[in-house]
Amino acid sequence: MPKKKTGARKKAESRKEREKQIRANREHVEVAKHPCNFNMECDKCQRKQKNRAFCYFCNSVQKLPLCAQCGKIKCMKSSDCVIKHPGIHSTGMAMVGAVCDFCEAWVCHSRKCLSTHACVCPLTDADCIECDRGVWDHGGRIFRCSFCQNFLCEDDQFEHQASCQVLQAETFKCVSCNRLGQHSCLRCKACYCDDHAKSKVFKQEKGKAPPCPKCGHETQETKDLSMSTRTLKFGRQAGADDEDEYDDGASGYDSYWKNLASGGRDPQDDYREDDNDEDDDFDEDEEEEDDEEEEDEEVEVEQAADSMAGLKLDGTA
Repeated sequence: MPKKKTGARKKAESRKEREKQIRANREHVEVAKHPCNFNMECDKCQRKQKNRAFCYFCNSVQKLPLCAQCGKIKCMKSSDCVIKHPGIHSTGMAMVGAVCDFCEAWVCHSRKCLSTHACVCPLTDADCIECDRGVWDHGGRIFRCSFCQNFLCEDDQFEHQASCQVLQAETFKCVSCNRLGQHSCLRCKACYCDDHAKSKVFKQEKGKAPPCPKCGHETQETKDLSMSTRTLKFGRQAGADDEDEYDDGASGYDSYWKNLASGGRDPQDDYREDDNDEDDDFDEDEEEEDDEEEEDEEVEVEQAADSMAGLKLDGTA
């Protein structure tokens, strides 16, 4: 029989498990909380922006640069520095070692930061999913959508997340069969049943939800989300503005009755008046054409009479 674990042994194992989890969480820092994505206020133009080497608006260098990897603004007496400064606390440009090509922020002259930041920079492929702008194209911070985990710029952050939980289908059925989709992929905007959620390409980790068989993103249960389906509106559009109420010719019945109740004119009267005006114009055009035809006939009759008179004179002669 296996040995029974003592209380001290159980405590030691749980402590090791907690330390392991803390180390794992320390490596996976959220994009918004990473030092290369901190808020920065320019010393010259006083505008808030993402932490960067040069101001996005006035291109000025900050007095106290912040390291994009460790987040420090002052280098203490340490042996890890590439440039040695014994007995001196270096700040400003004396602490700077490089500029990251991905996040456009300063990296301090620490050997560890210089050798590791370029490989683990969280903004390596940080192009906004909505506007396709990178870090160098706008001055704001970078975020991740809490549903599909795609990168978002500061301008499109809330607008995208408000419309992210919409499926690219009109029902909650599985894309491969006709059963109800219990697992939803918020990146592909599709639902899968228990059988079709299993993939031979992407392996499912123990204790986690099955990955999407199409993109490999972790799925979530549909009942835990406020998912909605794609809706298509046909016919009359209700709730139109007063100014554009009858511009497109598709105003709703609600707007129609509200307009009549407020003492407004019936829009059908305007249509009838337009039709009457068109009919009058058409009648006038027909009358003018008839007059022109009658004049043409009279001219032809006169020409025929003249020609007959000429023939008679020739015969008598």
